[in-house]
Amino acid sequence: MPDVQVLVNDFLNNLKKRKIEGSQATARQTAELLRSVISQQRVSYTNQAGALMDAVRAVGELLIAANPVELAVGNIVRRVLHIIREEDLSLTTAAIAGLGVSAISDDDDDAEHNDHPVLSAASLAAAARSTLRPPSLQTLLEDVPDSAAVPHTSSSGGDSDGKSRSADKSSRTRKLKHDVIEAVNELIQDITTCHEQIAEQAVEHIHQNEVILTLGSSRTVLEFLCAAKEKKRSFRVFVAEGAPRYQGHLLAKELVTRGLQTTLITDSAVFAMISRVNMVIVGAHAVMANGGVIAPVGLNMVALAAQRHAVPFVVLAGTHKLCPLYPHNPEVLLNELRSPSELLDFGEFSDCMDFGNGTSSPLLHVVNPTFDYVPPKLVNLFITDTGGHNPSYMYRLIADYYSADDLVVQRRPTGS
Repeated sequence: MPDVQVLVNDFLNNLKKRKIEGSQATARQTAELLRSVISQQRVSYTNQAGALMDAVRAVGELLIAANPVELAVGNIVRRVLHIIREEDLSLTTAAIAGLGVSAISDDDDDAEHNDHPVLSAASLAAAARSTLRPPSLQTLLEDVPDSAAVPHTSSSGGDSDGKSRSADKSSRTRKLKHDVIEAVNELIQDITTCHEQIAEQAVEHIHQNEVILTLGSSRTVLEFLCAAKEKKRSFRVFVAEGAPRYQGHLLAKELVTRGLQTTLITDSAVFAMISRVNMVIVGAHAVMANGGVIAPVGLNMVALAAQRHAVPFVVLAGTHKLCPLYPHNPEVLLNELRSPSELLDFGEFSDCMDFGNGTSSPLLHVVNPTFDYVPPKLVNLFITDTGGHNPSYMYRLIADYYSADDLVVQRRPTGS
């Protein structure tokens, strides 16, 4: 198995050089890397979840800094941290509940121990709530009064009980890592199949003889439209070309290849054509906690046109694109500027330079943003791999996947 640090460095280089295209590929590779980090992380039986989370935070902080605008990286880091919390809580609750049941069973079997206290419901609840904080489960178990444990009949019996407890600790450590890795595997599977899960809902939203408008290129949108076609729905698709990268040309070609009636239009023609459209269906780069959408540049204009003509604006997004942050959070980078060469070749750009004043500073500046921000008031429906949701519900859906303590991913300072 390759060294995990080598894997981390390779992935960091790919993120910095923007070699990974698309949020799905980025999310899947991030989850696979964190799975390797967890698998190779050595932890003791004390504060196992804390050790795993510190390792994930250390790597996650580097990954997020390598490409801050790719929010899927931070989403997956936070999802994995939430998984560790959930699995540790589950194991802790089960262990403490088992301890309480054992104590009650001892009371039933041995009448002479009726005066021995057992853990109360309040104690169990408090222990479960503090599962990731000091005192750890080990401390909690060691603080249980001797009378609540199985009575020692002899010194040899005590030695045997100590060995058994040590074996239980080691077993629980392996169990936690195993459960976390299994949960991460399920996350990777969900990311891989999100297109299919979303596409299965297409027949519920696209109807006969409708006209659908989209912009740019999105695999999620492609599979969604093709799934409706396979269900014998007959409809037409208007594709805005998505300048300056013209990704809409690729989508239009793929739709025609799969037998869909397609019309390619310029971005500036959206307002002119929107009155003939029944529904706008687009992909997203990220969905923020307030229901706002970070999407390819030009989609805010499309959303405004749809609102003006009362055309439903539908956003398709896998759950790995759901971000627990708000657009105003300082750690959120909403945009980045692409090369001016996508708009002008360098020959044209140099001709606009004013060399007469001796400063060689250009009079022409080229701004080429990558993304638009679409506010939630312009979105009518989100369709994720878990179903359709209103923008006002997105914060609740996002809360199911993340922990509030993990919104800012950074390594905790070591104690003195």
